[in-house]
Amino acid sequence: MKLFDVYPLYDVTPVKAKDVFVYDENGTEYLDLYGGHAVISIGHGHPHYIKKLKDQLDNIGFYSNAIQNPLQQELADAIGHQSCCHDYQLFLCSSGAEAIENALKLASFHTQKKRIIAFRNAFHGRTSAAVAATDNPNINAPLNKQQKVTFLEFNDSEGLENELQKGDVCAVIFEAIQGVGGLDQPSEAFVYDMDRLCKKYNSCLIADEVQSGFGRTGTFFAYQKYAIQPHIVTMAKGMGNGFPIGGILVHPSIEAKYGMLGTTFGGNHLACAASVAVLYVLEKERLQEKSKELEAYFMNQAKDILEVKQIKGRGLMLGLEFNFEVGALRKTLIYDKKIFTGGSSNKNLLRILPPLTVQKKHIDYFFKSLKEALTEYKN
Repeated sequence: MKLFDVYPLYDVTPVKAKDVFVYDENGTEYLDLYGGHAVISIGHGHPHYIKKLKDQLDNIGFYSNAIQNPLQQELADAIGHQSCCHDYQLFLCSSGAEAIENALKLASFHTQKKRIIAFRNAFHGRTSAAVAATDNPNINAPLNKQQKVTFLEFNDSEGLENELQKGDVCAVIFEAIQGVGGLDQPSEAFVYDMDRLCKKYNSCLIADEVQSGFGRTGTFFAYQKYAIQPHIVTMAKGMGNGFPIGGILVHPSIEAKYGMLGTTFGGNHLACAASVAVLYVLEKERLQEKSKELEAYFMNQAKDILEVKQIKGRGLMLGLEFNFEVGALRKTLIYDKKIFTGGSSNKNLLRILPPLTVQKKHIDYFFKSLKEALTEYKN
């Protein structure tokens, strides 16, 4: 049987990984500055993470949500402790797209409305409502286009109010730092306008933290740079360090009812154990604080690269924008310099999303290699 051919693949086959490195079948070492789309938060193969999963497997790996699972409450308490979102409620699922679907569905239940406002260059996932709220017509099938979604530009407060006052918007969904879209951020004034206008017109404000959450940006969630309380916060990727898990945090103003949300695999014992382990390591090793410190170190080095036109992002969710498309540069970095990096819908942007255990010496090696690659690229 052939695999369904939907991924353009690099000719690299990782078979082993440790901390910020992956190794192919020939034993070649690659520096991982992409973390599999920001999934690897505490490093590949962290010993505490592995022990937690192994110990859990010795007991029980899975049962349905029809029974008591104290690990779910342990995870909720740990998220509350580190995020300070103590008043929120946790619903667990299995992926970022599933988190977005549940967030949008919950907003529609709560407001009894059905239109969504999203933003240009947004990426929220590939399932029904999530992909409809994603600004990429190439991945929206006719089925998805039935969803009622309006796309606006960031910082267009007047346009946002004009749409909200029509009275049919269940949710405004935003990324405090756009991921796939190229690391653009709304202005502080616009974030506060979104918060104010959603309250004024009875719409839910949804903060999509699937990529930016769990300490990656120097705050636990990227939206926490601002003094707002979204109605719903979505999370996934770095939440499980590679184990599939997602979730939403729900503001106490939204009432839970039996049956309104559900999942088969969400919140299973292994998934909860993985995320509890991640949170333990994040706190013990001060990885959230370190991501902020390394942001300054990275940006200071990036200023010396003349070809870099703009440095984008926060914490360890960073991008280098050039005045040329970076596809060929990324190939040079992976094949010649043995460094994984990421791209985005902004073809001129090199994305850097390393494990939060990355160190200054790894950043030094990246910039040394980047300078060499740029010289080769020009020649």
